[in-house]
Amino acid sequence: MNSTEIGEYTNSIGTGEYVDTLKIGEYVPQASGYKAFVPDPFPPTKEMKLTKKLLSAHTEAVHLLGKLDGVADRLPDRDWFLMMFISKDASSSSQIEGTNATILDVIERHNIEPRPNLPADVDDIIHYIDALDYGLKRAHEFPFSLRFIRELHGKLMANARTTQFSYPGEFRTSQNWIGGTRPDNARFVPPPVPEMHRALGDLEMFIHEEDEFLVLVKAGLLHAQFETIHPFTDGNGRTGRMLITMYLWREKLLSTPVLYLSSFFRQHQQLYYEKLAGYSAGKLIEWLDFFLEGIISTANSAISTCIGISELHDRDLKKIYALGKTAAKSTMEILENLYRMPIVGIADIVKWTGFSSKGGYRAIERLVEMQILKPLKTGEHVYRQKWIYGDYLALFIDE
Repeated sequence: MNSTEIGEYTNSIGTGEYVDTLKIGEYVPQASGYKAFVPDPFPPTKEMKLTKKLLSAHTEAVHLLGKLDGVADRLPDRDWFLMMFISKDASSSSQIEGTNATILDVIERHNIEPRPNLPADVDDIIHYIDALDYGLKRAHEFPFSLRFIRELHGKLMANARTTQFSYPGEFRTSQNWIGGTRPDNARFVPPPVPEMHRALGDLEMFIHEEDEFLVLVKAGLLHAQFETIHPFTDGNGRTGRMLITMYLWREKLLSTPVLYLSSFFRQHQQLYYEKLAGYSAGKLIEWLDFFLEGIISTANSAISTCIGISELHDRDLKKIYALGKTAAKSTMEILENLYRMPIVGIADIVKWTGFSSKGGYRAIERLVEMQILKPLKTGEHVYRQKWIYGDYLALFIDE
């Protein structure tokens, strides 16, 4: 193997020199005149060496995930807050694919039923939220398998906006490509269908095999290899990013799935694409360095968010306890629902509490006086007005 020596590695075998590239496949000419990338048998267990820098980052990342899990475990009710973490990831992941809607747009419309007139960008994100929520529930009873991945994709893409028919829940039966107008001028051409199925079989075995790979290294390879295989007609990026959290949860690094990397990938979108392209060119260590940097950055951000949630919860709970017993009970009920849905109208308050419209408005006025809610817009008629739990929502919006 022709390689360039660039440093030292340390792993269970020992210490020595590592290489900057490791062949994981090759471009193979196809009958139609283009070349497609055909992966080698996966994973490259015998040749990949981990650098001291990467091992140090892995140790730090695992430590932070443990800290995050402990902080999340102390949240008053994790289910209250989980949908907000999911909504943030859904917004970021969809923005990577060109969606312009924000988490604010989605939260304002997510609970509207029916949804026939939603803006297309918002609908994209809501499909992602529904798919991820489905996957987290489904994972309790079903193994992490190719069938599970197809189910996730089915939930993501069924009735979703696409530039071509996406065949929800089905692996592709024809050649696809990334960039360009056709395979012969594309930026990257994934494996043809027969080689795709072989590579997917290797990937499924890799997920379940007990091996010597460090768990976060394995998660990084899983994501990059899935994107390289590109097994769906559309929706590969969003499906692949969902798999990261699913895998970390499956491996019990997180008891509550509150770590999502899409925000980091969106903030460094061009570098994300470059590192994935470098992965197929054999630059595995560079990809893994970037991936672990994302784990560390996202874990630190999620820890700060969880601490902020706890502090805000304690602050607002004190305000509510200062009310009379009857008012405190109904106001606390509203607050718990605000953690799932921080933009509300009078109809929402009525639904949660059973109040009349007049009683719902009085409850909102009370929350405004306590500086928990504030109007979303000025000048709106009271029955069209929305109110926002701004201090809470701010914890999930990237600067």
